[in-house]
Amino acid sequence: MSGLGDWIAGAPVSFGVWGPHAGAPDGDGDAILRTLATQGYTGSELGDTGFLGDPDQTAGVFAAHGLAPAGVYVGLPLAQGEWTAEGRAGFELTCRTLRATVDRHALGTAAAGAPPARIVLADDGAPGLEAARDPHDRSSGLDDRAWARAVDLLAEAVAIACDHGLQRTFHPHLGTFVESTWEVDRLLATTPLGVTLDTGHALLAGTDPVEAAERWADRIDHVHVKDVRLAPLQEARAAGPASLRDWWADANVPLGRGDVDLAGVVDALRRTGYTGWLVVEQDAAPHGGPQLAQFAADQEHNLRVLRGLLGDD
Repeated sequence: MSGLGDWIAGAPVSFGVWGPHAGAPDGDGDAILRTLATQGYTGSELGDTGFLGDPDQTAGVFAAHGLAPAGVYVGLPLAQGEWTAEGRAGFELTCRTLRATVDRHALGTAAAGAPPARIVLADDGAPGLEAARDPHDRSSGLDDRAWARAVDLLAEAVAIACDHGLQRTFHPHLGTFVESTWEVDRLLATTPLGVTLDTGHALLAGTDPVEAAERWADRIDHVHVKDVRLAPLQEARAAGPASLRDWWADANVPLGRGDVDLAGVVDALRRTGYTGWLVVEQDAAPHGGPQLAQFAADQEHNLRVLRGLLGDD
C-alpha cells in the first residue's frame, strides 16, 4: 500500500506551460519530462492537451522517461452551463490522451501501486470576473439557477470521463466561480466529485490550506503542492479589479519561500490518511528567453523541500 509521499509528480505549468504561455524557448515537452524524471519525480501531469502531441505521442513521451501520468487539468464553462461543439470535442480528446498514457504506463514495470491518474476538472471563469474578489462576498458567485446548470455540465463531463475509464476530481481555482470555501462546500454538497486541494489557490481564496485538508479530508483525492505569497494579491485588490494573469506568476514562489504552511498541510494529510498524488506546482511565466535551467533548478529545490517535510531526507 502506498504512503504519503510515495508518488510525487511535477507539472508542465512549473516550466511556463499554462494559459497564454507556451514555456521557455529552450525547452519542450521532452526536455521537461526528462528533467523531472532525472530529478526523481515519479510522475507528471500532462499539461495542455496537445502540448506533448496526439494521444499516442503523449503516451510515448511519458513511457520514454518512465513517468506515471498523474492527471490533466480541464477548464469547463460552468457559467454557461454547456459546451460548444469545439469544447466538447476538446474534452473528448483530453480523455483519449490521458487514457492512452495510462494504458501505456500500465505496460511498464514501474506501474504497480501508482495512484489513479485523474481528469482534473475546474471552472473556466467568465469574462470580467474579478480575480481578487472578496471570498465572503456571495453576490459575485453563481446564483442557484446558474449553479444547477453548472452541476448538469459537470455530470456530463463525469459521464464522458467514466466512458473512458478515468477517475475525476474538481480543482477549486482562483478567479473562477468555484474558489471560496463556501463555493467548494456547495460543490461537494451538490455533486459526487472529490476535490483537489491546491494549497496555493486555497490560501489566496481565503481558505487556510491546513483547515481545508481537515475540513474536506473525506473528499480530497488529489493534491497540488504550491507555495504562494499573499502580497501580490493584496496589492492587486488594493488597486482595484485586476486580471489574475497580471500578478499570478509573481505570487508563485519555490516551496518554503511563501506564506503557505506546508508543514501543517503535510501533517494534516498524514493524519487524515491521504496517500494519493502530491503534484508539485510553481506556476511560472516565461519571459521569451532561455529559462529551462532556472525552471529545472526550482523544481529540484521543490522536490528536496517536499521530501524534507515528508521526513525522507
